[in-house]
Amino acid sequence: MSRTARVERITKETKVLVEIDLDGTGQAEISTGVGFYDHMLHQIARHGGFDLTVRTVGDLEIDAHHTMEDTALALGAAFDQALGDKAGIRRYGSATVPMDEVLVRAAVDLSGRPYVLHDEPALAPYIGPVYPTSMTRHIWESFGQSARITLHVDVLRAARPGGHPDAHHVVEAQFKAVSRALREATAIDPRSAGVVPSTKGAL
Repeated sequence: MSRTARVERITKETKVLVEIDLDGTGQAEISTGVGFYDHMLHQIARHGGFDLTVRTVGDLEIDAHHTMEDTALALGAAFDQALGDKAGIRRYGSATVPMDEVLVRAAVDLSGRPYVLHDEPALAPYIGPVYPTSMTRHIWESFGQSARITLHVDVLRAARPGGHPDAHHVVEAQFKAVSRALREATAIDPRSAGVVPSTKGAL
């Protein structure tokens, strides 16, 4: 069964195309105009094992907010579409990922109920010239809403003693942890072939 999706989201502010194959090999073609965001979306493909295409044209002459938000919404919608009725999947996934001094835990439930909790320390306002670190929470909220999932992201450790959090490491470790959790949750469970993993019979 093909677990693929194609989502287009077009507004007066952005034009977004997302294509995904949940059973891919981690190949990605990403272009949003926000370099660090592109790098993070590559993490989702590589560490999630998903083939992913993202092409976004947004109003970056204003700021990066609309571009990042609408991309996250389209990406979440693509995940939701590709999962179909969710029969046979593991449903739950979690991962704890270290990145040098940073440690992040992510947990996901492909529940059909959007709920996102996100905890990170105060960070430098920007990574690179365009990515505002305040948007990371909003990315997860937007993604979780349109993917219809429960998502918890917690930064457990963020700085060496006496030092300050490295914003690049803090954000990248989050994307890697969420990707690994999604990889586990979306995987087919050979013990539950064709069965929706819920006593309700639907997710």
